[in-house]
Amino acid sequence: MKLSCKQLQEIALGAVKVYEENEAVYFNRFTEEQTALYKKSNGDFYNKSFTTAGVRLSFKTNSERLFLKIATTTVPSRQYFSFDVFVNGKLLGHLDNFSDSKSLQNYTQEEFPRGEFSKNFVLGTGEKAVCIYFPWSVGVALYELSLDDGALVLPSKPEKKILAFGDSITHGYDAMRPSNRYMSRLCDALGAEEINKAIGGEMFFPPLAALADDFTPDYITVAYGTNDWNNISRDAFLENCRKFYETLRETYPTVKIFAISPIWRKEMTEQRKYGDFMQVEKDIFEIVNSIKDVVPVSGFGFVPHEERYYGDFRLHPNDEGFQHYFENLYRLIREFIK
Repeated sequence: MKLSCKQLQEIALGAVKVYEENEAVYFNRFTEEQTALYKKSNGDFYNKSFTTAGVRLSFKTNSERLFLKIATTTVPSRQYFSFDVFVNGKLLGHLDNFSDSKSLQNYTQEEFPRGEFSKNFVLGTGEKAVCIYFPWSVGVALYELSLDDGALVLPSKPEKKILAFGDSITHGYDAMRPSNRYMSRLCDALGAEEINKAIGGEMFFPPLAALADDFTPDYITVAYGTNDWNNISRDAFLENCRKFYETLRETYPTVKIFAISPIWRKEMTEQRKYGDFMQVEKDIFEIVNSIKDVVPVSGFGFVPHEERYYGDFRLHPNDEGFQHYFENLYRLIREFIK
């Protein structure tokens, strides 16, 4: 039994638009207005907006088998991908393009196959909860998700929503498995749906904060700063940061916002026109302290300051690094979560 586009819409999380085109189903995490903004302002970010970070399918079924067939579409800067299939909260298996690779010494820069991929999964007997985490690294076309004929398909949707803004680290770089991203783990722990607006390479971008989605999230996380330090002056940063938070507060006047400062990066002692890397956190906190209901969260100590916790050995956490990120973030913000 092949699930229809309508059925996929009902069980999809993290996508603001699910639609069918040329016999495939696509999942967009940005609204058309937000995508148009990036198309006009930055071609690279526009391409990255079509990756499926934070998207998942969540449902209950009595099917004993599941078949998944996909094709990669957008592949912006990381070629590896993984679909993680969980049954009753436990990992069952993956559909990916790297499990057969002999060496993954520097997986962030390696080349991996693209195109069509498919796999059968044995779910087991009885009714169970199934969750399929989509890749953060690529865009995908879903050609088929099939279950046993006549099987039950009941959506499993959390009551809460978290809207996540950020750069590559919130996007998911460089988790091998999308279920290991810090936002995946955070939303699992909080029982919330993730709506991810992060883009690898992005900085504080006030026009994005002005474009509201058609829902009101329960919480918002914001995690920019490391690219700002690396690319622009402090004066430009102060203006963009303040305007972003002020605009976001206007767009969502009643939602609690968590302002997360940058994590450690290996080259943080190098000179940039911004100045001292540690000044970024101080500037963010000073700005948000004057804005209502924004909680400053220090991210500098989230991931151990050792290369082995980073996929690229300098900036982007690997799966183990993201585990530390999640645990530390959750510890700091859970007292603010109702």
